[in-house]
Order: sequence, then structure tokens, then C-alpha cells
Amino acid sequence: MKKPAKVAAIQLATKIGDSSANIASCERLALLAVHEGARWIALPEFFTTGVSWNPRITEAIQNTDGAAAIFLRDFSAKRQVVLGGSFLCRLPDGSVRNRYLCYANGSLVGKHDKDLPTMWENYFYEGGDPTDSGILGTYDDTRIGAAVCWEFMRTMTARRLRNQVDVIMGGSCWWSIPTNFTSLVLKLWEPANSRNALAAIQDSARLIGAPVIHAAHCGKIECPMPGLPIKYRGYFEGNAAIVDASGHVLAHRSAEQGEGIVCTEISLGAQETTEEIPNCFWLRSRGLLPIFAWHQQRWLGRRWYKRHARR
Repeated sequence: MKKPAKVAAIQLATKIGDSSANIASCERLALLAVHEGARWIALPEFFTTGVSWNPRITEAIQNTDGAAAIFLRDFSAKRQVVLGGSFLCRLPDGSVRNRYLCYANGSLVGKHDKDLPTMWENYFYEGGDPTDSGILGTYDDTRIGAAVCWEFMRTMTARRLRNQVDVIMGGSCWWSIPTNFTSLVLKLWEPANSRNALAAIQDSARLIGAPVIHAAHCGKIECPMPGLPIKYRGYFEGNAAIVDASGHVLAHRSAEQGEGIVCTEISLGAQETTEEIPNCFWLRSRGLLPIFAWHQQRWLGRRWYKRHARR
């Protein structure tokens, strides 16, 4: 049975690696969502740090019971809401995961570790357990799932969550094609990159058969380009959005609109879907530059992670 609920997703103007400032901004924006009547609130992927190629991010990795988890627990308890987001989390064995935690009224609903790091994310954490389905648990008879960023781009996410959840809590930290590349490159590649950032969420909602509450980052980024003698200059793609189980966008915030929230009412509940999931790894075409960066930064990043981030 579908239930109406007021939900919100946060779009954060991130300060790279500054956990205290980012948590404070998330609290301010989450309070705005509460004042709008939202009872379900999604924070972005990496809500404590954002992500770019910046070694100081390793200094902001949280413990499993650190400031990030405490904020999620205490805010959800005080405001009597469902609240979820992911952050770089150090496990007791010294490894690091991109961990999504969801709390409801101060109680942990469940956790999900992102399956595979994307590009320069490989410098800071490793992929989760392959048996992690992304099904978090149940709150008020509503089955909750989680997916973050390029998990929405992979068909295996749709396969493991299809007809298994009533709502998906999620978020992204999706960056643009470098703006310091030639105008021809930007014209050729950025429209598709920007389109994928939202369309992948719509596709996943439709194939899984559940609405998505999707948070995001916005703002400019500048950092070295790992393994290359050039800098990256670009921006986070934004696209905080509420998407229904048919893939229709009910509320959306673009990168140009900056920091803020999207808030609307949705129906929580699975929608039976028989649409065939594509028989391939990627749900959408990534483009030449993302394909190159996926492999090059994965190869470099895994080695750096073992030396500098894992303990």
C-alpha cells in the first residue's frame, strides 16, 4: 500500500575536506526542510567532505561512531525524521568505505557501502562487500534502499533493488567535464555528462519500481588532475531531485540554482515493473573522457589509497 510523505533532498555548496563546516551546512539545510514539513531528508554522497583530488580529504575520514554518524542520529531523533547520507568511514580494520547511513527518529535503519569507487574516489576508499544489496531495512512498514552516484549508472543496482524497496535514499557528488578543456571538447561531452547525472536516477527509479530522494553537491572545483600535468577546473553537477517510481521528476534543483533544498510530497511504495533491465554493466553510455578517467584513476588511486588512506 502506497503512503504519501513529504520528502526533501539537500543540495550542498561543499567545502572540500572541511567536515565541521559541511555538517553545519547540512544541519542548516535539513532544518529548512523540516520547516517545510519534510519527514524524510536525504543528504548527499560524501556530505562531510565532498570529493576532488585533495589529499587533505584523508584527514577528514570519520570513524564509524564519529561526528557524521552522531549528527545523523541526533538530528533524526530531535526532529523525528528519517535522515540519510554517505561519508568516508574508517572501519575497525583500518579500511575505508563510502558508507551510507540512514536513521529514523534516532534509530539506525541500516547501512550501505558503495560498491565501486569512481575515478579519483579510488584514492580515498575501497568498494563494499559484493553481497551488500543496498536494502537498508524497514521503517513504518516502508522498505528503504540506498544508492549513491554512479551506482545509479550500473545495471546491477537495479537488479539488486528491483521490487525489493518502497523508496530509495541516495545522493551524488558528480563533477563536470573540465571547463579548462577546449570549448569544442566541452560542447561535445558536457551535455551528455550533465544529462546522465539526472537521467540515470530516472532510469533506476523506473527499472527498480521505487521513488528516489536524491541529494547533490554544487559549486566550483579546482584541483590537480591525478597522473596528468594539468589542473582540473570544473563544478559539481547539482541535480538534487525527487523522482517518482515511474521515473518522472517531481522536484529538481540545477547546479546554477546553487545551494538549497527540493521538497515535495511523494507516494512511498513499490510499483510493479516488468521493463527489461539492459543486459550490460552500464545503464547509460559514459563518454570517452569518463571511460579514460575511470581506468586511469582507478589504477593510480588504488595504489595511493593503500599507502596513504588505509591503515
